[in-house]
Amino acid sequence: MKPILYAAAFIAAATPALAQNDFSEVEIKTTQVAKGVYMLAGAGGNIGLSVGEDGAFLVDDQFAPLNEKILAAIAAVTDKPVEFVLNTHYHGDHTGGNEPLGKSGAHIVAHDNVRARLAKAEAQTPAAALPVITFSDTTTFHWNDQEIYIFHPKNAHTDGDAIVYFRNLNVVHMGDVMFSGRYPYIDLDAGGSLEGYIASLESVAAMVDEDVTVIPGHGPLSSKTDIERSIGMLKDVRGRIEALIAQGLDEDAAVATDPLDDLNEEWAWQFITGEKMVRTAYKSLAAQ
Repeated sequence: MKPILYAAAFIAAATPALAQNDFSEVEIKTTQVAKGVYMLAGAGGNIGLSVGEDGAFLVDDQFAPLNEKILAAIAAVTDKPVEFVLNTHYHGDHTGGNEPLGKSGAHIVAHDNVRARLAKAEAQTPAAALPVITFSDTTTFHWNDQEIYIFHPKNAHTDGDAIVYFRNLNVVHMGDVMFSGRYPYIDLDAGGSLEGYIASLESVAAMVDEDVTVIPGHGPLSSKTDIERSIGMLKDVRGRIEALIAQGLDEDAAVATDPLDDLNEEWAWQFITGEKMVRTAYKSLAAQ
């Protein structure tokens, strides 16, 4: 999906009251995660915020209509302007605020593929919303007395994912490489894959310790245990779907067996139902 189409679908599925893109009732909830680091939750992907003497550093920015509310939430914890915005991927519920922030002077940073995908949506993405700094593998910001290490994992949610690790604070923002306690959305059309998603979760789990605080793309603040639970669930899903493929079942026949029935109560949600998880896993594995 293109960013705005994805955003509309996600809003309608995840937050029924916003099905008409009405952001008037959205409130931005601010939670301090560590000294100088906050999570802002509203509509769309969770925002990470680093504050200090150098200025505000944002991880994702939700939707343009929420910009004033987001800026008000930032102003409640710092009087410094937003200097940098890091996009964890290209979807509209994480990049919709790029344009107003870019116009106000913030420098937008993202993986090479994020700029490429946003630039393709010429009618939807004005120049001010495009990243002005891009990277291919890793980059590090030494900002607000923090070491902010950013890396591109295996293609997981998309082909432009970025994970942000506040090393000296033991906080990691995973973007949509982490849907905490839910089946993930794996955007196959944008280069995502089930195998890459599992590998990316495993790379973070190997990097952090038991005391890490995880800001997921969607869901509540999480822990290393939550990452490991997601890995276990996705490996279970992979094994079940691989078995059906090995039996010669096509996608519809695989869906008809309801192979994730016992997992759905815990992991399924409005946007990624059990059936959608089966179809995504089947397509991803069959394409290997």
